[in-house]
Amino acid sequence: MPHRVVRLQNGLRLLHIPTASPISHFGILIDAGTRDEPDQHPGLAHFVEHTIFKGTEKRNAYRVINRMESVGGDLNASTSKEETDFYASFLSPDYPRAVELLADIFFHATFPKKELEKEKTVIFEEINYYNDSPSELIFDDFESLVFCQHDMGKNILGTKESVQQIRREDILDFTRRNYTLENVVLASVGNISTEKLVRLCDKHFGNGKLTQGTRRRKPLGQYIPKTTVTRKSTSQTNVVTGTLAYDIHNPKRIPFMLLNNILGGQGQNTRLNMSVREKKGLAYTVESYFNPFSDCGLFSVYFGCDTHERDHCMHLVHHELEKLKRQKLGSLQLYYAKKQYLGQLALAQESKLNELLAAGHLALFHDEVSNMDEDIRTIEGITADQLCEVANEIFDLSRFTTLIFDPEEE
Repeated sequence: MPHRVVRLQNGLRLLHIPTASPISHFGILIDAGTRDEPDQHPGLAHFVEHTIFKGTEKRNAYRVINRMESVGGDLNASTSKEETDFYASFLSPDYPRAVELLADIFFHATFPKKELEKEKTVIFEEINYYNDSPSELIFDDFESLVFCQHDMGKNILGTKESVQQIRREDILDFTRRNYTLENVVLASVGNISTEKLVRLCDKHFGNGKLTQGTRRRKPLGQYIPKTTVTRKSTSQTNVVTGTLAYDIHNPKRIPFMLLNNILGGQGQNTRLNMSVREKKGLAYTVESYFNPFSDCGLFSVYFGCDTHERDHCMHLVHHELEKLKRQKLGSLQLYYAKKQYLGQLALAQESKLNELLAAGHLALFHDEVSNMDEDIRTIEGITADQLCEVANEIFDLSRFTTLIFDPEEE
């Protein structure tokens, strides 16, 4: 049976996946991220993620941090293009402590002005870190290139100038508009019954007031592929190339996830790794990625290589893309591709925190979330014809955008 989403007394959604583990995880997942910021405040969603822990009406910043860490737990958060997550990992008997703390942070954060100014300097250093890491920076710049002036193209960190201008009032306005009833899901993976967790969440979250939001996201405009070469202070060339793909609601995203894993996923036996690294020795890292969002998806390939081998590597990447379009997988190839992907999914679920974030993300869009048995049936049902179909729909090289970071000329 799939995992169902239940509602608390105030309408807030809760997804719980029971386990027998001594370690449990509980989080608040919010359908609000970088694309939901006002144009004048890039980096605001990420700034909220940092500063929501800086004090509540009854706790200062130290007491917020110490509440979980004093019992061996962990408190963390993340921001993406469309989502902000706050979550805790802890020994299972500490469920009441974790739920109460996250409710306090969510409903009663005060965002003290002194702490806001201090945290800006922390984020400046985070920006410096990414600017010094071209293999990280290129992905943000690639997304800005693909989505152009659209909100999806905003850099998650923002700039030092935009972060410096953020005020407490901007934070309160952002959370009021985006942290609304339909945009929030509580997610749990741990050793507690659903009934007990519902009572616990009703106690701490059920009386909290959440507005019915009226936010409307800007639809994507026309996609125009482009190629850009930029000089960076690097020792090698970094390249990202890719195009738009399926959104999170499209059933074709499932066969495309399998196809992406065959092409350049986690394994060392991917087609890109075998072609570019193992056979030719041209790159240390060559991988492909597929990120489905609410109204679009993004497929990309990354590699880093010697500048003189850049075009050679690009040719090999294109060759592997074309092969997947023209040549259907044989029955044995397809069998092992599915086995490998299912094994990777199972290994990923060994991290219950990863399971929490993945299942919670799906719960933002669906009233129930599949379990591993259903995932196995879905993936085992994928055919070679389906893989060929999605390859031909997405791997149209005339629609690829490419960003290249070449080393500065000496």
